[in-house]
Parts: sequence; structure tokens; C-alpha cells
Amino acid sequence: MQNQTSITGNSLTQLGTVNISGVPLLAASEIDCAKLIMAEINSGHGGWCVTVNLDILRQIQTNPDVSKLIENSNLFTADGISLVLASWLRGTPLPERVCGCNLIYSLTEQAAQSGRSIFLLGGNPDTAQKAAEVLKQRYPGLIVAGTYYPPFGFEQDSQQIEAMAQLIRSAKPDIVYVALGFPKQEKLINQIRHACPNAWWIGVGVSFSYVCGEFQRAPLWVQRLALETFYRVTLEPRRLAKRYLVIGPPFAARLLISSLLERFGMGKAHPL
Repeated sequence: MQNQTSITGNSLTQLGTVNISGVPLLAASEIDCAKLIMAEINSGHGGWCVTVNLDILRQIQTNPDVSKLIENSNLFTADGISLVLASWLRGTPLPERVCGCNLIYSLTEQAAQSGRSIFLLGGNPDTAQKAAEVLKQRYPGLIVAGTYYPPFGFEQDSQQIEAMAQLIRSAKPDIVYVALGFPKQEKLINQIRHACPNAWWIGVGVSFSYVCGEFQRAPLWVQRLALETFYRVTLEPRRLAKRYLVIGPPFAARLLISSLLERFGMGKAHPL
């Protein structure tokens, strides 16, 4: 993947990146990532953050269309614990996971403190509005520029896509959270981010459902034991079982082995 990552100033240079299978992941904590994005917003610079979990990394490496789709993004973070473990085996450890369902809190808190606005796009029916209300209660002073749930099949309708672009252009948010799942949310971001070029766009998957309580996130002890993926499968077994229980483990094993070999000079970063 030929990434065009470009963060203004010296923030990214100071924090650095760790290359995992060709993807330059931000070497920073969640809080530092939120501060970096907010510094970019305060400087008048927009951007696009992709939070990369194991399955997204697999799609980037195996699907040229997916790799091309996100090559113009500005920032990648390690959403999956497997990627963090790979970085440790490689000898260039990432400090922690930086996942969308956590960043939606830490970055929104920064936005509220800075008088910046957010827009919630996607999710399940009504979850964007409900999540917005929860975030407003949690972070007093938060400005919600708008919410929108696109109709089923919108991705096949150019008029619907243009209508969303116009809606966000009029709302002028500083941050746009897009909750449609990968890669649908990234495709939409790529299509409409021109409507608000000074905003930061972030795909956050199922996060709206977590925020408003439609889905319960895995307990903290489950997250710390790196079992959150399996917990999610219990919530949506038909949609996720094959992806996470059949396809995922072999790819994870190859990733970890290649990372360890690379550490000792017996391999190099390349598509798995």
C-alpha cells in the first residue's frame, strides 16, 4: 500500500509510526492520538483516520481495491490487539490499542473542551441521534452539528451520496464519525470528505450502538485478555463468525510469526 500520510507540523514526527505489514500505525496512546487530531483541527487542517483491526489489515493485504481506497488517508491507528502484539514481537512496540469505539469518547471530550463540533453519520436506525444525546450529557458544552442515518442501499444512489455531502457541507462539523462498518464507511468518506475538507473523518464501525447502549461492549477484563473479538461474535454470530473464527486466526498466526522473524532479520515487512 502506497500511503500518502501527511500530518502538518511536527506532531506525527514526534510520535512516530510503526510499520506492520506495510501499514504505518501511529505509535501513540489513545489520548495522544486525540490530542494530535485536535491540534490538526485547531490549525485548520482536516484529515482522515482509519482504525485498523486484524480483519481490516487482512483486507488491505489481500484486496487491491481496499488498499487503493484508503491510500489517501492521513492517519492509521492499531484498533486490534493482534497488531499491538505483532509490534512487540517485531521489537517496535506500540503503546496500546487506539480503537474507534474508544476514540469516539476521548476525541469527543477534546472537542467539547475546545468548542469544536461533531457530526454522527450512519449506525443503526436512531443510534446516531441517541448516541449524540449520550455524548452531549457526558461532555457538557459539546456541539453536535448534526446526525444522519442514510437509507438502505444509499451506496448505489449517487443522489443520496450527494445529499449527504451537501448536508455535511451545510453543517460544517469539525469531526465526522462514520459508523457503517469497513469498508463501506471508508468508501463513503472517500466520496464525500471533499464537502468538508477542514474536518477530520473517522470510521467508527459499531460505536454508535455501544455509546447509546443498543449493544453492550465486552467487560474491561475481557478486553484486557484480548478476547473482545470473541465477545463480539456472540452478539452477531451470523455476520461475524466466519470472519473472526475461521478466516482471522490463520492470518493472525502468519502476522505474528512474520513479525517475530522480522525482528531477528529473518524476514521483512510484506503483504501476508
